[in-house]
Amino acid sequence: MIQVGIIGAGRIGKVHLQSISYQVKNATVKAVADPFMNDETRAFLESFGVKDIYTDYKKILADPEIDAVLICSSTDTHAAISIEAIEAGKHVFCEKPVDHSIEKINAVKKALAGKNLKFQVGFNRRFDHNFAAIRAAVDAGKIGDPHIVKITSRDPEPPNPAYIKVSGGIFLDMTIHDFDMACFLVNSQVDEIYVNSAVLVDPAIGEQGDVDTAIITMKMKNGALAVIDNSRRAAYGYDQRAEVFGSKGMVATSNDTLSSAVIADENGVTGEKPLYFFLERYMQSFATEMNQFIDAIVNDTEPPVGIEAGLQSVLIALAAKKSVAEHRPVKLEELL
Repeated sequence: MIQVGIIGAGRIGKVHLQSISYQVKNATVKAVADPFMNDETRAFLESFGVKDIYTDYKKILADPEIDAVLICSSTDTHAAISIEAIEAGKHVFCEKPVDHSIEKINAVKKALAGKNLKFQVGFNRRFDHNFAAIRAAVDAGKIGDPHIVKITSRDPEPPNPAYIKVSGGIFLDMTIHDFDMACFLVNSQVDEIYVNSAVLVDPAIGEQGDVDTAIITMKMKNGALAVIDNSRRAAYGYDQRAEVFGSKGMVATSNDTLSSAVIADENGVTGEKPLYFFLERYMQSFATEMNQFIDAIVNDTEPPVGIEAGLQSVLIALAAKKSVAEHRPVKLEELL
């Protein structure tokens, strides 16, 4: 049984605790650390049988019984704690992004070199049943050679403008999932990116130096073209769709809804709105990605989303920001 320690007991840390407790085989959560631990959080953790509850994450790293750590703390701590965990001989699951700095991500990569430790980045959407089905169809050759990838990703409402200051902006916070998804769906990296963007949802987001609406076009290294459209607010709910068009056909997915019921009456034909936000939409994917991380440890195989995927997604996001700032297409090689 893999003994797990979770660093960070916020929303995503609790999601992983629940996933491991209910749906992940071969693992149990022994310890959780959070500098802002309070009585409510402590009671929540204890209800899941967590034995060791700390405010100092270093106690988890020092525990010889802990095999793997999940880094669910604030983004600015991800790289540093990853390196500490690697040096302590722990397998690491790190929430995205590993860092906003390419230099710091490369430092994590260097720390991993020569060590038989598993490192997985938390891009859970790869494990969503809809998007996994698209990738399976592409891999099976059912649509031929991929020509066009279309991804729609729109949040139900914008974040608090204060969050923008620490998030790194839309490309490093929100679109980073879509960048990873574009690479995943057609099994290719990005060569060039161009962004058209605007502030159409909340002027306060623009005051923080960010945008809330974007159309992104990318040239993939395998020749395919990708289009991503983002908005921080969709009045009808969380809009998450994708399509790959190829030389022999097309595969596409629609939004998940509470039910597939459709009502037809004299007023028209109506159905359910999309599931509200990422916890409702992607909860199963969190369990699936965690199962695969634990399986990689147990079976000594490569994790499905390693440090290179974490590096590439941040490179794309930084190139997107450069495209907005300089109003031009940007090749990723410019950032290397």
